[in-house]
Formats: sequence, C-alpha cells, structure tokens
Amino acid sequence: MILSYDVVVIGAGHAGCEAATAAARLGSRTLLITIDMEKIASMSCNPAVGGVAKGQIVREIDALGGMMGRVADRSAIQFRMLNRSKGAAMWSPRAQCDKHKFSREWRHIVENTKNLYLWQDSVVDILFDLSGEKPRVKGVKTRMGVEIECGRVVLTAGTFLEGMMHCGEASAEGGRAGDQAAHGVTTSLLKLGFESGRMKTGTPVRLDARTINFDALEVQEGDAEPSKFSYDADTEAVSNQLPCFMVYTSKRVHDILRTGFDRSPLFNGTIHGIGPRYCPSIEDKLRTFADKDQHQLFLEPEGRDTNEYYLNGFSSSLPFEVQMEALRNIVGFEDVHVYRPGYAIEYDYFPPTQLKHTLETKLVDGLYFAGQVNGTTGYEEAAAQGLMAGINAHRSLCGEEEVVLGRDEAYIGVLIDDLVTKGVDEPYRMFTSRAEYRILLRQDNADQRLTPLGHKIGLVSEEKYENLLKKNTAVESLISMLRATSVKIGEIDSYLISVGEEPLTQGKKLYDIVLRSNVTIFDLSRVHKKLAKYITENNLDKEVIEQAEIQIKYRGYIERERYYAEKMHRLENIAIPENFDFNAMQSLTIEARQKLSRIRPTTLGQASRIPGVSPADINVLLVKFGR
Repeated sequence: MILSYDVVVIGAGHAGCEAATAAARLGSRTLLITIDMEKIASMSCNPAVGGVAKGQIVREIDALGGMMGRVADRSAIQFRMLNRSKGAAMWSPRAQCDKHKFSREWRHIVENTKNLYLWQDSVVDILFDLSGEKPRVKGVKTRMGVEIECGRVVLTAGTFLEGMMHCGEASAEGGRAGDQAAHGVTTSLLKLGFESGRMKTGTPVRLDARTINFDALEVQEGDAEPSKFSYDADTEAVSNQLPCFMVYTSKRVHDILRTGFDRSPLFNGTIHGIGPRYCPSIEDKLRTFADKDQHQLFLEPEGRDTNEYYLNGFSSSLPFEVQMEALRNIVGFEDVHVYRPGYAIEYDYFPPTQLKHTLETKLVDGLYFAGQVNGTTGYEEAAAQGLMAGINAHRSLCGEEEVVLGRDEAYIGVLIDDLVTKGVDEPYRMFTSRAEYRILLRQDNADQRLTPLGHKIGLVSEEKYENLLKKNTAVESLISMLRATSVKIGEIDSYLISVGEEPLTQGKKLYDIVLRSNVTIFDLSRVHKKLAKYITENNLDKEVIEQAEIQIKYRGYIERERYYAEKMHRLENIAIPENFDFNAMQSLTIEARQKLSRIRPTTLGQASRIPGVSPADINVLLVKFGR
C-alpha cells in the first residue's frame, strides 16, 4: 500500500466529501481520512438540506459539478420552495432528508469515485517542510502512528478539533454524541503562528414518534408539485412525501426551562465558545426575547424507516431533567420519550482572515481550510467551501490557475469573500441579505451562471453541459415566441379579470401581458391556444417556463444590477502588490492601516469591503494603485 497521495482531506463531513470527490474526479490521487467510516457526511444536526440562501448554495454546488444536490434529491422525504410569496430572488429550495440514506448515498459515491481512497483514523499532526522561505505541507500523521505523504492537505475537521460536549453540569470530550474528539492538529498549527478560537453550537433532543400525539399538532406538508436540487437528468423530485409538524412552547414551558438556568453551561461560564446568533438555543431565545410567552418549533422526521424525530428550534444544553419536564408540558408531548437529550458542543476554529480567496492558508503553502474550522455553520456552507478547496488543491498541484468566484457570480463567492475579508465574530450563516446582487444570484439560474465554469474545469459532464445549452435555447425561443405573438381585445379578458388585472383596451403581445404582476405563462397557456400548442410541441418543462417568466418580469432589475456589478469590477481589477507596506501610507487612517496590514487584501474591491476601511481610505488607495 503506497502511503503517498496528491491530496489528503482530513474529515469526511459535508466539506470533506465535496473536497475529496472534486479533487479525485479532476485527477488527483486523493485520500479521505475519517474517524468513522459508518458516519460519512453524517447529518449530525437537522436532517435537512437547503433553506433561505442555503438552497441557492446547494444549486450552485450542483451547477459546478458537486454532489450535495444529487444526494439530497435521492434521500429527500419532503421538499418545499420557501418564500414563494416573495420575489424570485428570495425563492429558496429546502428538502427534509432521510439522514441514514443521505449518509449511505454519500458513502456509495466516495467508495466508487476513481482516484479516491478511504482511511479510518484520526489525524494528530500535519507535517511541514520548513526548509524554504515559507512552510509547505508535506504530509500528515495519524493516531495509529502512520505518516502519509502528500502535496496538499484540506482540513475539514468540523466540530471535532478539541471538541467538548455539555449537557447541564455534565461535560465530556467528543466531536458529536458517540464520537471522540480530535487532538493534536490545533497544537500543530499554533506552533506555526496560526490564530485559533473557540465556537459553540448545539442540537435538540431526539424524540420517539410512538410517544407523540400527532393529532394535537399542526401539519406542515411539502409542496404539491415538488421540485429538486440537481440539474442532472438522472435525479427525480421526491414522491410520497412525509409531513412535518409545528408545535409551540408556552409560558409554563418557559418557566420550567428557566429553573435550570443556574446549571446551564451557557450561562454559568462553563462554555466560552461563541454560539450562532441565527440558530440560538431555547435558553438563548428566552433570554433574548424575554417578553415572548410562545415560540414556534418544528417537529421533523429523521427518515422513512425510523421513529426518530428532530425538534427544530429546541437546541439546548440545559440539564436533561429540565429538558424532559419542559417537553412534557408542550401540547402533544405529554407522554413523550426522549432518545437523546439536547447538548452543546465547543470546538476549535481558525479565524478565516488567515486564508486566501482560494481557501489556501496565507501562512502555509498547500494547506486549505474548509467548513466549520473557518467559523461557519451549516452543511451547505461547509460543502461549498469543501468543493472550492478541493478544486483549488488539485489545480494548484497541476500549476493551473485556481478558481475564485466573485460576489456577483455566486453565493459561494459571497460566502468566501465575507470570511476572508471580514472574518467572523460568531458562527457564519448565509442569508440572502448578505449578497448585494441577489437578483442575479437566484436559485433558478445557478446552472446558467456556473455550469460553463464547471464544464471548463472538468467537473461537469458533456451531457450536463449540452442539457444547459438546450435549456438556454428553449428559454430564448419561448421569449421570442411571446414577443412575436399577439393577443386580441376580448380574447383573454375573463382570465385577466379573474387574476385581478385590467382587461385589454387594445391588442397586445403575449410578452407585454406576461409583464403584469399577477399573470403567469403557465396560466396564460390554459386560455391561449397558440401558446399552449407551442409549449406542448416543444415539450417545455416547468423550469424552462419559469426561467423565461423570471427573465421577462425582472429584466429591468437584472440589467440594473449587472450595471452595478460591472462598475464594482473596476475596483476588483486594480491589484494591490502582495507585500505592500500599508503602514507607510500616513494618509490612511490608523484603523485602515491596521486592518489592511492584517488582512492583506489583493484588490481594491476586497479592501473596500473590510470593516473600518472608509471610502476616503479607498480613494487614497485608488490614487496610489489606479495609475
């Protein structure tokens, strides 16, 4: 057995699996090291993929040639398109998944990817070549004492680095319930000058469906016509969906929870890590929203063949007996049995301002970080980073230009730029509001934005690329047909009146009618025979029709946003020399000099997004480098 690889990926979570499969499929001999091969891509928290902005990321991963969307489609038990009542830029796909099937699907992919090999062990040290001007990765050492040579390392250790779990006054080492923590890597990196910190996340209780009174709960069904994440033709939308349920806390429940606050590791100083603001524990909610007597919770199935349910919104590290008493005072849970209590977990992370936009570290050549070690939270954010780290690890080995996505190209670009430029002071979660160009970065056009790039670098198949070209042609042809086809006065008046629109006072093109707020192409095809015939004869699917409609309705907004994006590109194209001395520029503010010297932006565009660097500072830099 040759213990020498091109790329070694540490950790087989969502980031690690994407990184390893991407590097291997591109041609690098890759080793994926995991503590437990039975828990590859484990859904340690909520068994769901997608959500607001996260769903856009999953579609982007798929468009680039990643795997998360395919795995989610094959393991989905419910699908919903969130924010349908809002504009298209806010639509966000979300799938509840069978967590065991999700992990099995990922393991099947990993075990059947050419050039990819598995190793079950824990990495305790990263090995470096210190003979040059700058340290360079040369391998890893495992707990079993095995040394493995490699040219690139991608660290995706999730919550395992020095992981510590807390439930009430009880604490134990571990990366998650039932799994040991990983020791040694943090120490190895600190010796080289890396900065690390502690973060905290949590997970709710798991409940036995046999002990829940579902008749007392509010049902939440999936979409009547579910969609899917992957653009690949060999995945299908979920059928035979399982329902989720909504439950509510009460003042009585809150009073019970408060009785355990003095023993909460979150409040008594036991936990020092920073928790996620946007996914708070139930005790955090009670403290932050002390005036509220009720909170909504979501009861979600963990799979088709299990009685285990996930109580979304009830993350907690309170003592088990307090959690138990509070649960039994929620309507429908009077006799509930708990499989596992909620707990919090602290772990090491490395502030991501220590990274380049390629996710390679600035301190060490050939070392990449991806996932929660960068201070993010969420499967989707982790998978996106893993995909980009795997792509760039391979391309740097081959002497090819590494891939960096712009903020106007992908939510993935926004995510990585935020991390590298702004850093984190709490676990980072993606939201649509973080993107300046969210009208450009919709979930429906992820393939149009990114599949050409995925094809160019070698992750997207010829068939998938050809399907995109056919789709683009179909969309353009449908729009042309709508521009060319007229509607006579009185021809569709009954339909227009039924949707709250004024009837026609003169003949109009179908294109102009689609511009109306309440009109859809699908509904128009029911009352306009020529349009219906065109759709049927050309076998246009829902995605083509929806894409054409969005391009028509949002054309003005899209063009305006493209204009602003192109304007910002002028700053992105002005490079800053790698070793430029910002401290020598006395015309910059002291804060700007400090921030610029620490983060070392590579372009004026990046410098403009650093907190503490003012427009006046950018003007000074523009005079310096714009020439």
